[in-house]
Amino acid sequence: MVRTTTATDHGFGQWVSIHALRNPDRVAYVDGNGGAETTFTQLEERTNRLADGLRAKGVGPGDRVALLCLNSPQMMEIYLAVAKLGAISVPVNFRLHPEEVRYVLRDSGASVLFVSSSFAGVAREATAGSEVQEVVQVPVADERAAGASSQLEELIAAGSPERVVAAIGHDDVCVIMYTSGTTGRPKGAMLTHGNFFYNAINAMGFDSGLGRTDVTVSAAPLFHIGALGVHTLPFLFVGAEVVVMEAFTPEQWVEAVERHRVTKAFLVPAMWAAVAATPSLATADLSSLHVAISGGAPCPLPVIRAMTERGIAFTEGFGMTETSPNVACLQPEEVIDHAGAVGRPVAFVDACILDEDDREVPVGATGELCLRGPSIFVGYWDKPEATAEAIRDGWFHTGDLARVDEEGYYTLVDRKKDMIITGGENVYPIEVERVLQEHPDITEVAVIGVPDERWGEAITAVVVLADGSDLTPDRLREWAGDRIARFKVPRHVSVVDALPRNATGKVLKRELRRAETGAAPSVTR
Repeated sequence: MVRTTTATDHGFGQWVSIHALRNPDRVAYVDGNGGAETTFTQLEERTNRLADGLRAKGVGPGDRVALLCLNSPQMMEIYLAVAKLGAISVPVNFRLHPEEVRYVLRDSGASVLFVSSSFAGVAREATAGSEVQEVVQVPVADERAAGASSQLEELIAAGSPERVVAAIGHDDVCVIMYTSGTTGRPKGAMLTHGNFFYNAINAMGFDSGLGRTDVTVSAAPLFHIGALGVHTLPFLFVGAEVVVMEAFTPEQWVEAVERHRVTKAFLVPAMWAAVAATPSLATADLSSLHVAISGGAPCPLPVIRAMTERGIAFTEGFGMTETSPNVACLQPEEVIDHAGAVGRPVAFVDACILDEDDREVPVGATGELCLRGPSIFVGYWDKPEATAEAIRDGWFHTGDLARVDEEGYYTLVDRKKDMIITGGENVYPIEVERVLQEHPDITEVAVIGVPDERWGEAITAVVVLADGSDLTPDRLREWAGDRIARFKVPRHVSVVDALPRNATGKVLKRELRRAETGAAPSVTR
C-alpha cells in the first residue's frame, strides 16, 4: 500500500509518517518491560488513531495535553499523536508533590491528562481546580504484560487509522517542558518542532552520529529533556530503534543492552556510576555498545575510565531544557584531556560569554554563557517578562557563568542563579527555601548544593532555629516531604546560630559551601 506524506506538516509527528513509508517493517520501539515490538507501520497507525481520538475529544492545534507517565512506548505514542494534531504536550515530572503537579496543570491550561495507573491518586488530587476535563489511564508494565484493558487502548481502538492532516510549521510550539525558576515557581519552556528538528541534526555531531541501524535504550525519565532530546527523538528522526524501559536499575539496563544489542546509549552521571558499579557489568556482553553519552552534570573520571576500559567510546554533552537540549559536547578523544569542560558548541548553536552589560569578554575571562540558534526555545509560557529577561538581542542568557579558552572549549565556572543538579534533577534553592521558611521553628534558611559522589550534588539546608526549638533534621525532612517532591528534600541539614551575610545583608552562599564541603552528613536518605 502506497502511503502519502502530508506536505504541510513539518512537525516531528511527520517523522513517523516518513519512516512508515521508507522503513515500514523496521522496529521503532521495543517495550523494555516485556519485549513487545512496534514497527513504523504500526506506530503510524496507532498514533493516527490516537490523534483522531483526541480530536474527537476537542483537542486541536495549540491545545495542551499533559503527561504524568512512567516511560513506555505508549508515552512516546502520546507525544507523537499530540504532535500530529498540532497540539502541545506538557510532560510532568511524576516525582513532584500533587500540589506542584496541580500548578503545572493550571499554569499550562492543559485540558487532557494522560496518567500512568500508578499515579491515579496523584492525578485525582492534582486535577482539582485545574482545567483538565479528561483523564486517560495509561497502562504500566505489569498491566501491559497481562494484556489488561486501558482507557488509552480504548481511545486508540476507537480512532480512525487515516492520517490526521494539520498545517504545522517549524515555529509552532509542540512541547512545554517545565523547569525550575528563580521565583520559586517553575516556568514552562516552549519548545518548537523546529527546535527538535535542529536538535536531531545537532545530535549527529556526537562521535559517529546516528543511523537507522542503531539501537538505543531510553531509561532516564522521558519527562526530562535529556531522555527525550538527546537520543529518543533523534533516533526517531533517523528511523532507528529505541528500547523504552519503565524505570532504571543498573542490572536491568545492562541486561537490556546485552539482549537488544544496543549500539548507543545516554544516561546521566549518577546512572553511569551505578552501571559502572554493578557486578553484572563484569560478565555481560556489551560488545554491541559503541558509544556512551553522559549529560546533566560532569561525569566523574573513574566512571568514564570504567566504561572506556570496556571498549566503549565515552562522550559528554551539555544542554538545558531551553536548548532542546544539545549545546556542546566533548568527543571521545577529548573527554579525558579536557575533563571539566563541557566541550565545543554543536553545529547549529552559537555561543559567547558576555559581561553584565552584554559585552563579550576576553578569552579566558568569566562571564555569562549566552546561546543562539534554531534549537533554542522561543520563550516561557505565559511569562513575557521572564522571556524578555532571558532572550535579549537574539541571545539566550543561560544564567551559567563560564569561560572559553583559545581552542574553543567552554567550561562552566558557577551557576549565576545557584541551581543544584542532583541525580540529574534540576533544583533551584529558592524553591526549597520557600517551603522550609514556612516551618514555624525556622527563622532563617539557605539551601546550597554540596558535591556528592553518588548524586553529583546533595541538597543541603543550613537553618537557624527559633529559640527553644527541638526540631531535628529527620522531622524537618519529613515535614518538607509532605510539601515538595522527595528529590527536592534536603539530604543534609545543618543547624547554625546565624547565616553569614555581606554588608548589604545578602547571604554568602559561597561561605556556606566552603563550610559544608567535606562535612559529615547530618542525615542519610
